[in-house]
Amino acid sequence: MTVVDVHCHVYPAKIAERANASVGEFYGVPMLDDPAINETGALHGSVDYLQKATAGSDITHSVVHSVATKANQVQSINNFIAEECAKNPSFIGFMTMHQDFPNPEEEIERAAGMGLKGIKIHPDTQKVDLDDPRLMKVYEIAEAKGLPLIIHTGDYRYDYSHPRRMQKVLHDFPNLVVNAAHFGGWSIYDLAIEYMEHENCFLDVSSAMTYLGRRRTRELIDIYGADRILFGSDFPMWSPSGELATVQSLGLSALEYEKITWRNAERFIGIDIL
Repeated sequence: MTVVDVHCHVYPAKIAERANASVGEFYGVPMLDDPAINETGALHGSVDYLQKATAGSDITHSVVHSVATKANQVQSINNFIAEECAKNPSFIGFMTMHQDFPNPEEEIERAAGMGLKGIKIHPDTQKVDLDDPRLMKVYEIAEAKGLPLIIHTGDYRYDYSHPRRMQKVLHDFPNLVVNAAHFGGWSIYDLAIEYMEHENCFLDVSSAMTYLGRRRTRELIDIYGADRILFGSDFPMWSPSGELATVQSLGLSALEYEKITWRNAERFIGIDIL
């Protein structure tokens, strides 16, 4: 059976360790550190580490992306993601975009031409309001081109990615396909329900289940409905196989599990995944 992890960050080998450590510092959490993988020499946060972390698991495909914290990083990141997807058939690539990139439509067209299937936005690390006019232009382009977006949503420390901003975007662009990541509100999961419960978007379970526990995770799946939930690990923060094992322990029906780990990803990305 196909299993798709829709939320994996990967970094070029030359910066992987540094980028991995930076993410851990930003969130104040220990990053995935598997002694068995470390012994192979794989660099934390690298493509090699992701492949070794999923080897032998039920995960068949990984949606990979990275985040440009500066506009001048956009093209090189998109090139890197496209190159890795060309080498790895199990990868599905999403491009990055930055609010200050001078010609977003041209770059989005270029990245899509290289085979990238959607766009990843992280308002908190990019230091931009989710509904900033500069990003609204990106959403307009994405909606017109039918490109889905993974948008980090929620953080108790910041207002950039507040769920109310996500709700505004969804209302302004009713045909936009969005994964409001982390159950629509990282670290403010219950508050997110007030804004996301009845909206037209997907929500992934990444960087949520460890904090919520199995019981509350299952309750949120029931609140939003299994048709809207996507499996995601947020590698390299967590173990993809470990996160999948948690999903498998939730007592989902066979149909719910298939939707969350596969069919919803097909609907979200808009491609057949076999």
